[in-house]
Amino acid sequence: MSGGSKRLKNLQICRPFVYGNMAVPLKEDRSPDIPPDHTHSWTVFLKGVNGDDLSSFVKRVVFKLHETYPNSSRSIEEPPFEVTETGWGEFEISIRVYFVAEASEKNVVMYHHLKLHPYGPEAEQQKSDGATVTSMQYDEFVFNEPTESLFEILTKKSNAVLPAQKSMMVPFSIQSENEELDRLSDAHTKVQENIRRLTERIHVLEQEKAALQSL
Repeated sequence: MSGGSKRLKNLQICRPFVYGNMAVPLKEDRSPDIPPDHTHSWTVFLKGVNGDDLSSFVKRVVFKLHETYPNSSRSIEEPPFEVTETGWGEFEISIRVYFVAEASEKNVVMYHHLKLHPYGPEAEQQKSDGATVTSMQYDEFVFNEPTESLFEILTKKSNAVLPAQKSMMVPFSIQSENEELDRLSDAHTKVQENIRRLTERIHVLEQEKAALQSL
């Protein structure tokens, strides 16, 4: 085995990244090439935290879009690792990451649900303002017993993170959790409103039934 492919025992090294999408409503003066039923322009991406370059160890990223898109499997082989499209619906996108040959690592896949519409207490106002919607998740590439070549790449050409340094990444996780809590809160509010309306409707029907029986 050559020196560069030898694995470093009892060593773990991490590389933080974020993935997700940004979406903005299309304006009336849109390009005539855009289908008339499309409502948003969106970009799905995978990138380093704080804009750090991942290309020193990421060979390519393949985004698998909904099958209704032409060439739905998009392979991006240099940064920025992103795909921009237009559409009207939300759907799940698979993001498969391939590493450079020196890493001797299997590709990894993650899934992101494309988000076009705002959620939470201020959703209606954001829709009215045509605000940009951002849905982003924090994650880490974790390399257990990396090759000597990959270790050199990560420590000399990129900002690798050792386990003891992970605490600085908490805000990204909190952002994702707060976003999910906003969605749940919004859903709960809608359910409560539907229950209230149904209760009122049942009460009206009972009154009408009682009135008919008294005739």
